[in-house]
Amino acid sequence: MKLRRTMLFMPGNNPGMLQDAAILGSDSIILDLEDAVSLTEKDSARILVREAIKNVDYSGVEVVVRINPLTTEFSSEDIEVIGRVKPDALMVPKATEDELIEISSRLEKIEKEEGFGDKSIKLIPIVESAYGVENVYSIIKSSDRIVAVLLGGEDLTSDMGIKRTKEGSEIFYARNRVAVACKAMRVGAIDTPFTDTNDFEGLEKDTLLAKSLGMTGKASINPRQIDTIHQVYAPTKAEIIHAQRVLDAMEEAEREGKGVFSLDGKMVDAPVINRAKTTVELSKKLGLI
Repeated sequence: MKLRRTMLFMPGNNPGMLQDAAILGSDSIILDLEDAVSLTEKDSARILVREAIKNVDYSGVEVVVRINPLTTEFSSEDIEVIGRVKPDALMVPKATEDELIEISSRLEKIEKEEGFGDKSIKLIPIVESAYGVENVYSIIKSSDRIVAVLLGGEDLTSDMGIKRTKEGSEIFYARNRVAVACKAMRVGAIDTPFTDTNDFEGLEKDTLLAKSLGMTGKASINPRQIDTIHQVYAPTKAEIIHAQRVLDAMEEAEREGKGVFSLDGKMVDAPVINRAKTTVELSKKLGLI
């Protein structure tokens, strides 16, 4: 699974931000054609994003474009124009199963016409309604282009008619449901952005909670949030040391022909070993060991 600890939203109608997006440190950037762009600037933003993808060096950073909902007049052009410059993925707001099937079909046509690889353009649906939360598993199953799901807390709470809070108790169930469905389908689970860009303590707490529930990353709306999120998603020194000790003990047990073994007085079973392997692999990927 691709590392998506952070996915940074960037307005598609801001040339300067499009130019700088690749150097801000986020694992993925989301060039936004939806909420960040007014109705009168939709067409110009689409062209700006197209030209940015064609001409800016985004190497090493995943480029995702959030298109307008399929129910709007702008979505068809978004798919047609942006699809032909081959972003890594399209992000689909308020996505339903039928809409994702339709978008996937349109992308298949573009890929054939442009000579792109089959399914080279991925999809990331946003779950941001009561319907989306309750049907997230079937939404993921609707297209094999889907590589991650983003939970949209603001729109979800609006749809529910409830207040969005920093504590996030109102989206606890949604976070759980999305994280479990994504894990079952082996795709990324991206948590909703933390909207107070000056509250880094709150951001850390919110990210720790999301991580503890199984979210594999978090969207951000300001580059200043990236370091905090990355720190949360990086294994701690103590976790790395413990993981290495588990794997060392496992190798010793295998040499001695032992089927089971203990470490520090505790039995070590397959889930513990798998967790240790994951920690070591991630640490190597992040250059921590």
